[in-house]
Amino acid sequence: MRNIIGHNVTMTLFGESHGPYVGATLDGVMPGIVVDEDYIRQELSKRRPNNKFETKRVELDEFQIISGVFNGYTTGAPLTIIIPNKNVNSKSYEETKNIARPSHADFVAYEKYHGFNDYRGGGHFSGRVSAAIVAVGAILKKALEENGILIGSHIKQIDNVIDQDFSDYEKEIIMLKNKTIPVISDIEEKMISKIVEKTENGDSVGGIIQTAIVGLPLGLGEPWFSSVEGLIANACFSVGGVKGIEFGKGFKLVEDTGKTFNDELYYENNNVYTKTNNNGGINGGITNSMPVVFSLAIKPTPSISIEQNTIDFVKKENTSLVIDGRHDPAIIRRILVVIDNLMALVVSDMLAGKYGSDFLEKGRK
Repeated sequence: MRNIIGHNVTMTLFGESHGPYVGATLDGVMPGIVVDEDYIRQELSKRRPNNKFETKRVELDEFQIISGVFNGYTTGAPLTIIIPNKNVNSKSYEETKNIARPSHADFVAYEKYHGFNDYRGGGHFSGRVSAAIVAVGAILKKALEENGILIGSHIKQIDNVIDQDFSDYEKEIIMLKNKTIPVISDIEEKMISKIVEKTENGDSVGGIIQTAIVGLPLGLGEPWFSSVEGLIANACFSVGGVKGIEFGKGFKLVEDTGKTFNDELYYENNNVYTKTNNNGGINGGITNSMPVVFSLAIKPTPSISIEQNTIDFVKKENTSLVIDGRHDPAIIRRILVVIDNLMALVVSDMLAGKYGSDFLEKGRK
């Protein structure tokens, strides 16, 4: 089982949903970065359930930094954060441990790890592990902000309720920080109503989120196997709910011709910009100094309280299942902060590859 992402700045994930801790280790981080624990708490709070359509499992996420930080600054040594799991209830998983929950990893995990995997709450496959991504990513995200690089996401679509695309990127990213339902338009209540409508009978709902990264320098990424699109996609698809990705205008480009899709360039104050951003800030796998923009398709939460057909993979027979437990009918709001902080890691890794390990030097206090 490989749990490491990154080439220059790396993150290793560990822990299970119902184990004593989840956590992560950052390596390759420069010394002297300010570690703002209040900022980490703030980011973790965005991931915490706080709406009626979200799970009743609420963890306080009282994290501990056990290495790599001294007197409030990174030391350059591996930085490890652990987050205790306190609000666990494993009984329902014990009773159905051999029943494959549709669209979950139960069956493939059992086969791949020969039955030795921790099945409680999905074990290492659980979205609970993403809390560690948020905690360590928040350190990098804060440092990137101090260097003028902003990362933000909004819910772009749930069913037929559609938010506007990013346009005034920096202003909108800052505005989204303080919104309970992160949308750009005034459609929070419509989003909530749609989620409740789709889930009140025990079902679930997915949607689309859109992410923007503003302030990236020109020239990050490589043309082939380490393209910016490839690095971002690799990271995003590590998050279990993500099933699709598009950059810039994405699949809507089929409605265009070269003339209408191409991003025309121009100079302003000796800087190069494009009149549109249909390519999502990337050409030839390399950042072109425009905002990097991509959208992700988030699947409906697979844990639903409606009877479904499935299998008992130990008895090797067909059966049915009604899932019990504390689950999110809609995971989409909580996944935004996971993607944002995961992107902080991807961006930091790319910057370190181009500029070296001290790439955040000017943001140091």
